Amino acid sequence: MDSHPVASSSSSTVSVDQHHPHSIDKGKRRADPTERTPLLAVPTASGSSNTPDESTTSSRSTARHLRVKLLSVFLISLSTCVLAIILVALLAWSYASRAADLTAGDVLEHGLTFRGPDRLDVIKATEDGIWVNAELRIGIDAGSLIGVNTNSSGDSYLEALWKSLGRWGVRRLDRVSLYMSTLHVCSHSSGAELAQLVLPPLDLPLNADPPHTVDWLTPVSTTAFVKLTSDAETLIGFLKDSWKRGSVTTDVRAQHIIVRGGSISEHSWRDRFSRKMEHVQLALQLDIPPLAGLPKPGQNGELPSVNDILTLTSFSVNSSDSELILTANATMSNPLPGYIASTVPSLPFIVSLPGSNPGSLLNVASVKTAPIISTHPNITLDVAGTILPLPSSASALLSTFLDNYLSGQDNSITISSSILPGFSVETLFPAPHPRPQVLRDVTIRDMKVWPSGGGFITSGTVFARLYLPKGMHLTLDVFQVLPDVLVFDGEVPDDVPGLHAQTDPPLPEGAFGHIRPEDWLPALSVEDDIPDSEGSVYIITAKVTDVPLEVLPGRQKEFRSFVGKVLFGTGGALAGLLGNASVGVYVPGLPISGPERTGEFTLDGLPFRGSVRVGKKD
Repeated sequence: MDSHPVASSSSSTVSVDQHHPHSIDKGKRRADPTERTPLLAVPTASGSSNTPDESTTSSRSTARHLRVKLLSVFLISLSTCVLAIILVALLAWSYASRAADLTAGDVLEHGLTFRGPDRLDVIKATEDGIWVNAELRIGIDAGSLIGVNTNSSGDSYLEALWKSLGRWGVRRLDRVSLYMSTLHVCSHSSGAELAQLVLPPLDLPLNADPPHTVDWLTPVSTTAFVKLTSDAETLIGFLKDSWKRGSVTTDVRAQHIIVRGGSISEHSWRDRFSRKMEHVQLALQLDIPPLAGLPKPGQNGELPSVNDILTLTSFSVNSSDSELILTANATMSNPLPGYIASTVPSLPFIVSLPGSNPGSLLNVASVKTAPIISTHPNITLDVAGTILPLPSSASALLSTFLDNYLSGQDNSITISSSILPGFSVETLFPAPHPRPQVLRDVTIRDMKVWPSGGGFITSGTVFARLYLPKGMHLTLDVFQVLPDVLVFDGEVPDDVPGLHAQTDPPLPEGAFGHIRPEDWLPALSVEDDIPDSEGSVYIITAKVTDVPLEVLPGRQKEFRSFVGKVLFGTGGALAGLLGNASVGVYVPGLPISGPERTGEFTLDGLPFRGSVRVGKKD
């Protein structure tokens, strides 16, 4: 129930308790408190208590003042917040509009800064493409892009405040994440596609006011997938044109690029800042740096050939029970700048010879490189592989290759790889220099010459040592030979041009006879252990029985002089031998179909020179 205070005066007050009618206290004394009596009296300025009306009025006045103050604080706070929101909104709108007007070219030219790559590693190479990991330092000068960098010439107070707020916003945003569709790299001049590049999403750190040094850049590691075009002619033509100009000029096209605030894995207010750019195309130009040992690019110079870049330093072939093992060592100029570390895994290659038909190729060897580590100025390549199975029709091509090699003539070869379908490089396989002397110590033991049917015939045993070139350690069997020999009166002169037999004029001085069997001579061969020999050495012997000795036209005088020495000389006569020989060889492990067995082939045109002493008894 409501209670109301009872007014008091200077006289005594009598309080009547209706519940206790007998408790009546007479006399002058303070009334007992009841539930209608105020517990506290409000003192006045004079020390006495105010009346109830005055107290109520004072309380209401105090409440009004408090409400006014609270309302004022609220309104001021609300106004401040609204003003701050408007300012932030205007600031955000201002910078957002600037960012919205930016193009990818603007970002590349004025905002993106990178150094490197500092490391470039090929992780995997297959027919589908190449996976490359790149480590570089990267950053975006967002302050330059939206115009909030510190102005060294001085800004007004409002401009400085405005920019400082912008820099604060950039620092709050911190970074953006970049999502790109497949990048198509095309020739700027022809528009032909050269490669496709697939990049994962990237985190790009932002900087509001970077220093002039590159210390502010952030290390980034990313793995890209690269697929080169299969149009080898277009790619090679682009490389040739770029070398002539001294720079690589390409267009990079993307279906879309999305820039989103915050990092890739982040989900916060930052990712509300997002922009998608459609049908992006950028023109990029990169200067080709000078390469050690090569002409300077540009000035309409020709693109260096593989022979200019790659040098074969050693080559060897070794026999096993089932195959021939090839090993080689080469060096090549390193096209990467010295500050870039790089590794490349083992890469497969196919080596081919020109086929019998124009434009055709015969695959002869499959090889792989050892993992490659970048060194400067040259990279060392270690290569190993085997001879591929060859058809019988390849015998002539293989023989021609070996004949040229042993004669000191370079061979044309083609190198291709499964990781670059349709792409091949023509180069030269260098022959050893000086030209190896394969057949040595050639002579005809127990040589006999006598007249027969108006001419002369000869018999004896052909003896020679077969020295394989450096690095060739093969198990082989020379089972037949076909010599073609010029016979001289005396030693073969040193100035005789070439070592091939010549039966047509002009004939070498001193030559008088020609010996060539009509058919192959059966031969025996046995390996000879000669210390310090660079390749395998075999002794070859073959019987010569009643083979005609043809006296060369116009050389009857030389022939009579030689016969006179044989008949009347005390030590007989010395006959010089000059010519070439064909040999039938069986090589176990060589996967080529021969006439009789796998591994047989013929070597033609092996040059030789030697001598034989023909005595009176012969």
